[in-house]
Amino acid sequence: MYIKKILVAILIIGLLAGGAFAYMVYNAVFTPNTIFQNNEAYVYIKSNDTFEDVKQSMAPLLKNMETFESVARKKSYISNIKGGKYAIAKDANNNEIVNRLRSGNIPVKVSFNNQETLEALAGRISSQIEADSISLLLAFNDASFLNENGLDKTTKLGVYIPNSYEFFWNTSAESFRDRMLKEYKRFWNSERLEKAQKLNLTPMEVISLASIVHKETAKVEERPRVAGLYLNRIRKRMALQADPTVIYAIKEHSGNFDQVIKRVLYKDLELDSPYNTYKYIGIPPGPITMPDISAIDAVLSSEKHDYLYMVANVENFGYHMFAKSLAQHNRNKEQYIRWINAQKISR
Repeated sequence: MYIKKILVAILIIGLLAGGAFAYMVYNAVFTPNTIFQNNEAYVYIKSNDTFEDVKQSMAPLLKNMETFESVARKKSYISNIKGGKYAIAKDANNNEIVNRLRSGNIPVKVSFNNQETLEALAGRISSQIEADSISLLLAFNDASFLNENGLDKTTKLGVYIPNSYEFFWNTSAESFRDRMLKEYKRFWNSERLEKAQKLNLTPMEVISLASIVHKETAKVEERPRVAGLYLNRIRKRMALQADPTVIYAIKEHSGNFDQVIKRVLYKDLELDSPYNTYKYIGIPPGPITMPDISAIDAVLSSEKHDYLYMVANVENFGYHMFAKSLAQHNRNKEQYIRWINAQKISR
């Protein structure tokens, strides 16, 4: 009888101990372990992060780091860390958190607009993915990449089409560059290639001309008309005489792309640069910025007209006054010169 009581006591103690252990396990695995109040919190894990790095990133989000670490070890996460952006749900338990960190890498939207240099593009992209600006710039300028794809220092800017794209946050510099080349080739579909061929222009020449159109007018609805004007001049073997190309030439010559130039002076027109379309006939050797898709398509589907000249319309800012003859253009130009002199804009 006495032995029976001992056995019963041992059994009870065992059950209690087992229950306590089971509770501890359940608590560690399935009890909510977040402290933030938003519906989701995001954590960024770098490609070469250790588990200690992960813990530092997770610390502001968790109630109990010890239980998180215990579950992470049991699920072998500490030896299988993957870089990326991860969304942690409010009130998620450790099991859910570790599962998300193991296989929940979510894409980020990467956007860039009309950068004038690859340095500027690298800075823009490095703020949106893991790759830093130096590694991006090295990838952009890699000689093998440029040679294999028929690019050089004047045309390399043209393969980056401004838009929004989905990437994983831990995308490498080379992977970003290669993806952009694929997007460029996808952009130049059979329809666009056919339109370029009818204009007797290569895709890169279209990009270069579109970059001028883009700089000339921010009004999307006016771009086909501006593009038509420049195409008219090209057909007549007239110099494009586009002020934005002179501004780019000044910046390229000085190496300072941060300077703001509001007025092109007559002395600037003498700058010996292949980008100076007052001095050299034809399309410049490469784009002066990354043109919007709207500017590219404006060149490919330009407005048909007889205009050869244009000047800013000071009575309708952002738009231009167009002319078919030099005499008409000079009359239009007078109002612009009076206005710009009244603003005392010297540069």
